[in-house]
Amino acid sequence: MTEIRFYHMERSTLEQTLPALLSKALERGHKIIVKTADRGNAEALNGYLWTYDPNSFLPHGTEKDGHADRQPIWITDKDENPNEANTLILTQATSHDSLEEFDLCCEMLNGNNPDEVSAARQRWKTYKDKGLDVTYWQQGQSGWEKKAG
Repeated sequence: MTEIRFYHMERSTLEQTLPALLSKALERGHKIIVKTADRGNAEALNGYLWTYDPNSFLPHGTEKDGHADRQPIWITDKDENPNEANTLILTQATSHDSLEEFDLCCEMLNGNNPDEVSAARQRWKTYKDKGLDVTYWQQGQSGWEKKAG
């Protein structure tokens, strides 16, 4: 059964939050899909991950780079899993038609966007109604704090 985690970002942006989450998942041996709202956002995130920290490297790619099967992190705007990932990260209020393919789904929620907050509440209810294991994490003063689930 897929575990769902909502990460409510209030103190930082997706770009500030995502590298640490990706690093932790890779350390645990996960392969990851990061889903964005559109191809332009996927390419922008791809570029950012190449440059965010000159002392760090996150192996990743997009459709433009190709070789999805060799990418531990695949950034896309499609409902796909070409690298056989076990972790899905949804950004920008996206969804995925095949959540059951993944052990873990992380919903990255921009707390400063009322539309994303509203959409997340609806997805939370849908997941709970399906009997999925759902938790809610909020940015606090000293890091992520589990608030529900």
